[in-house]
Amino acid sequence: MQAQAKPSTLAEWLTLLETRHTKSIDMGLERVGKVKELLDIRFDCPVITVAGTNGKGSTCAMLESILMRAGYRVGLYIKPHFLHFNERARVEGVPASDAALIAAFEAVEEKRGDISLTYFEFTTLAIMKLLADAKMEVVILEVGLGGRLDAVNVIDADVGIVTSIDIDHTEYLGTTREEIGFEKAGIYRAGKTAICGDPVPPRSLIKHAESIGADLWLMGRDFNYQGDKQQWAYGGRAQRRNSLAYPSLRGANQLLNASAALAALEALRDVLPIGAQEVRTGLATVELPGRFQVLPGQPLVILDVAHNPHAAATLAQNLDNMGFHPYTYAVFGSMLDKDIEGVINQLKGKIDHWCVTGLPLPRAATAQQLKDKLLEAGVEPEFKPDAACTIETFETPAAAFANAQSRATENDRIVVFGSFLTVAGVMQARKPELH
Repeated sequence: MQAQAKPSTLAEWLTLLETRHTKSIDMGLERVGKVKELLDIRFDCPVITVAGTNGKGSTCAMLESILMRAGYRVGLYIKPHFLHFNERARVEGVPASDAALIAAFEAVEEKRGDISLTYFEFTTLAIMKLLADAKMEVVILEVGLGGRLDAVNVIDADVGIVTSIDIDHTEYLGTTREEIGFEKAGIYRAGKTAICGDPVPPRSLIKHAESIGADLWLMGRDFNYQGDKQQWAYGGRAQRRNSLAYPSLRGANQLLNASAALAALEALRDVLPIGAQEVRTGLATVELPGRFQVLPGQPLVILDVAHNPHAAATLAQNLDNMGFHPYTYAVFGSMLDKDIEGVINQLKGKIDHWCVTGLPLPRAATAQQLKDKLLEAGVEPEFKPDAACTIETFETPAAAFANAQSRATENDRIVVFGSFLTVAGVMQARKPELH
């Protein structure tokens, strides 16, 4: 890159990185590994990596919240972002500054030479460099796609967590849970703690962990949970956590995620001791946008990044648990390569009015394509003034949301889901209310 063309702002860097590499996803660790060595990225503290089809972000957020309550300096890499790229790199709970990110980008650019990196690989290396230089006491890294060939996997973590295994990203990871489980198990390391929070782990994951000599912790065998309406308890190999508050993150699967997080902390208890009160407070106060996030006010607005059938089934269950609402409006946008039919089939009985939207990416489904999928799935609009079911198309999430808001009464609810970009578009439109 010529000196005069060097970006000077974070926005300029991101624009450059989005257009530089020929592929948006280029699986493999050789190029990333070389640049990591050139940058001399190393962590002098415990590192936890978190992979999984769903639940990664929630698990990372719980770990961060508990560890910060215990007084540790915590670094977190989490993705994607909603409103600002800085959300991806958190140092002691605060998004990294533009200046810190630019310095990290410049370091990667200087060292990479003629090695080509995708947007994700470049930014992952930059954020890992930023966190390593910040001298954290514990670092949490969320895996992007799969595990074995994801850029985060150039780091040898002390604990690897796989939250759940389901069908997603089939063009890269395989079409069965066994194939996908093997890819996600690639984050496990010999002699290190390997946690699986999925209650029915694929045999391939267990076999891989055993074959490399990882210390495998399985839900139901090595750790578990139980609870009633007021509180819950975690039980591990050598540690019990009783009288716990339910995580402030809503949703049916959050105790699975919380249990996997507590298993990781149990495994690290000799180097990162944490008291009972810190665990309780950390779980009770954890925050994470867009994961069954219920916004205050009327009509009720729910933001959920459910974008595959597994997540959509959880969303459907969570909607059922909310009690009666006369009508439910959906703002729905999706990438075209997702199992759109599978998502619709999980939710079609829960939605009365569909406001489907295009998204600002070439690989997104158009609103008309989503409408066609709904019709194919048997969602039948009724063409009359008091219609119990409608499907309307919009160019943007903001326009779809505005329409839903104009039609919903104070006792109805609006659920925004299908893609991070769908939720981000509505967040942007509601920005004054959210901040």
